[in-house]
Amino acid sequence: MNLAAFQTRILSAKSKLFRFAFRLLDNEEEAKDVVQEVFIKVWNRRERMNEVENWEAWCMRMTKNLSLDRIRSRQRRAVDSIDDHFDVSTAALSPQESTELNESMQRITLFINSLPEKQRQVIHLRDVEGYSYNEICEILELDMNQVKVNLFRARSSVREKLIKINAYGL
Repeated sequence: MNLAAFQTRILSAKSKLFRFAFRLLDNEEEAKDVVQEVFIKVWNRRERMNEVENWEAWCMRMTKNLSLDRIRSRQRRAVDSIDDHFDVSTAALSPQESTELNESMQRITLFINSLPEKQRQVIHLRDVEGYSYNEICEILELDMNQVKVNLFRARSSVREKLIKINAYGL
């Protein structure tokens, strides 16, 4: 892999890698360090370019593994705000609608953060980052059924909590 291929294939995924690492680590500086470490490892293994089918998924898996290593070393769980990842235009909304939307996004963020780690990772990769089921399988090193079950459970849990809040105001 030459520098141009590295820039187009790997560096183009920089923001996705950073968001994923930040979601896991909840620390901007550590997330930047993880992404930089991933780039260094990829660059050092550029001769093996033909062995890797999906570079972005491979980089995401490496980001996940390095982030989890850092979490284990500091014995701490990571959280993130989902509304940072959505670009919701509030210009056409009334102040009341805008406030309700922001409150809903905050609730969803809290609900997602309260999910078990695997469910949180799967829902983030699928619904925030937009990865396919196959890519999520490759990134998280899970089989398809585990991905689908975790995503279903995560969405169901968030949906139930939203319905309960909207129905009862709790």
